[in-house]
Amino acid sequence: MLIGIPPLLTPNLLCYLREMGHGDELVIVDANFPGESCGARVERLAGATATEALQAILSIMPLDTFVTAPARTMQVVGDPSAVPQIVQEFQAIINETADNAANIQDIERFAFYEETKCAYCVVQTSETRFYGNIILSKGVVPPL
Repeated sequence: MLIGIPPLLTPNLLCYLREMGHGDELVIVDANFPGESCGARVERLAGATATEALQAILSIMPLDTFVTAPARTMQVVGDPSAVPQIVQEFQAIINETADNAANIQDIERFAFYEETKCAYCVVQTSETRFYGNIILSKGVVPPL
């Protein structure tokens, strides 16, 4: 255990977060997402929801301020204007927790898969709600 580090974050995930540089991307995905097919590094948070993972990660990782969309979710297939409840919850967590509040932008399903293939790390959760997937771009940590 460490002071100030959410216990949900595994040692491997903490290592990945530390290794990531400015602009690297991390993807939090639900239980149905093909994480192993899309990611070179996959860390499983068994029993955790995607919203719990997002809350924990954003408590220690900055969001990128140099890109227009540091947080992106997958569009609903057949209804790209729909905003699932879980995406609304993601936005609330970003607004409350992120060092840089940013509006989530959505991207088409297969574009989401392709972006995930380039991500530094995929965090596979036990989230069962559909569309519980979000891409985050890591920002910079300013000097102390």
